[in-house]
Amino acid sequence: MRVDEFDYDLPPELIAQQPLARRDASRLMVVDRDTGRWLHARFRDLPRFLRAGDCLVLNDTRVRPARLYGRRPTGGQVEFLLLQPLDGGRWLALARPGRRVRPGTEVVCGEERPLRVYVEEARDSGERVIRLEPPPGETVDETLHRLGRVPLPPYIRAELEDPERYQTVYAREEGSVAAPTAGLHFTPELLKRLQDQGVRIAYLTLHVGVGTFRPVTAERVEEHQMHAEFYRVEPAAAEAINAARAAGGRVIAVGTTVTRTLETVAAAGGTVRPGSGWTDLFIYPGYRFKAIDGLITNFHLPRSTLIMLVAALLGKEQTLAAYREAVARRYRFFSFGDAMLILPGAVPAGREEPALPE
Repeated sequence: MRVDEFDYDLPPELIAQQPLARRDASRLMVVDRDTGRWLHARFRDLPRFLRAGDCLVLNDTRVRPARLYGRRPTGGQVEFLLLQPLDGGRWLALARPGRRVRPGTEVVCGEERPLRVYVEEARDSGERVIRLEPPPGETVDETLHRLGRVPLPPYIRAELEDPERYQTVYAREEGSVAAPTAGLHFTPELLKRLQDQGVRIAYLTLHVGVGTFRPVTAERVEEHQMHAEFYRVEPAAAEAINAARAAGGRVIAVGTTVTRTLETVAAAGGTVRPGSGWTDLFIYPGYRFKAIDGLITNFHLPRSTLIMLVAALLGKEQTLAAYREAVARRYRFFSFGDAMLILPGAVPAGREEPALPE
């Protein structure tokens, strides 16, 4: 299967640059997984499409202030993106400009009480192993929260006035370099409405890694290798998900990160097992889902592993048709954009809204 089969035309002005004033005011395309029919709603209408006994599974990861800016002794500016902690105060990181950041380089971040960064190793993948030395009396985490910035995807051109808008309202386990963006639409009030109508809410953790920034460079889908990411599913979450399924409820993943985690820990019959580890599961058309019945997700980049996952659940042609409809209707795309709900039986016959003319 060729990667270019997952391409589509996207006008640049549809790439959302800022979040809406209210999270749940975003648009929601509801797509019937069985028939491919769709209708248009607002995200705050989500309770209309869920029912008592369903289980909504969310990723409670929090984006780390992982972007650091500093200067080399020569005065040249350096940017680091911290990917994951190693041992002994060392981190795996990306550096820019990479050709100027060789082993032995020292970078100073901040002017008052600076953080010193020592580059120890350059890896073939372009990553750097760096050691962070915070000022006396301060931990690395404290220094990062003082000097670091929340990293934003490269297609977002301006810094946010409120960095919390790139966090979900339920984010609590710090460790990601990017937000699980399907969850950005939820408000505490919306979550309460869902719980009040009998929808179970379960949380797991998957820390989004560098793979979210890297394009698929292979020509064939099967040749792409996913970057491994850390996950954790607590026993209480597994119990809630399994109880919902046993009682006939549907399991709806909020985002591709939740989907990959649940499919990683699910047995053949769909039972979810608690545990933690690293997953590099790559889901694309032909994959047989075990754990989820539905998905809430944003609209993703062309040729990305994320649109491939959506196509595995909905079908490639139905996915591309829905994306063409979203473009025609001027939906907002990517991290701060609008959302899609894919769910079996979600659109009754006669309720679909046909695509606009090409």
